[in-house]
Amino acid sequence: MPLEIERRFLVRSEGWRTLAGAPQSLRQGYLATSEQGITVRMRIRAEQAAWLTLKAPADGFASHEFEYPLPLDDAEALWELAPHRLTKIRYGLDLPGGDWVVDCFTGENAPLVLAEVELPSMQTSVVIPDWCGQEITGDKRWSNAALALQPMKLWPKTLKASFDLL
Repeated sequence: MPLEIERRFLVRSEGWRTLAGAPQSLRQGYLATSEQGITVRMRIRAEQAAWLTLKAPADGFASHEFEYPLPLDDAEALWELAPHRLTKIRYGLDLPGGDWVVDCFTGENAPLVLAEVELPSMQTSVVIPDWCGQEITGDKRWSNAALALQPMKLWPKTLKASFDLL
């Protein structure tokens, strides 16, 4: 089964911007989610390409991930049907040690900025850049599905304050 192995971090400064590639707008609609962490998601990238993704938890900080291309018209129809959505701007980063991206959330999750690194294995060590803050790997509140269902705009101030996000 295909595995996605990634670590995620809150971003605490703008230091990543000098490493960033071109911005890509993403819209993600969550068609189904479960308490066990299984999700069915559609993603549209920059109005040019779309995918249907099924995710399920695996061991550690890995997930089983199955991804299938979608015709744009179908993706737009699914976007309209999706009960939970989020939007963000993604930047690929030129960093060693894995595939790094920074997501700048828009809409109800703004001004949240998260970094993630996709790794080839669970044992891969990674150098964490100084612009990364607290690691949130494994904290389900920070999954994209959870942010679509319960956007940061709706979080209690005390919870946001505990992550220095006020």
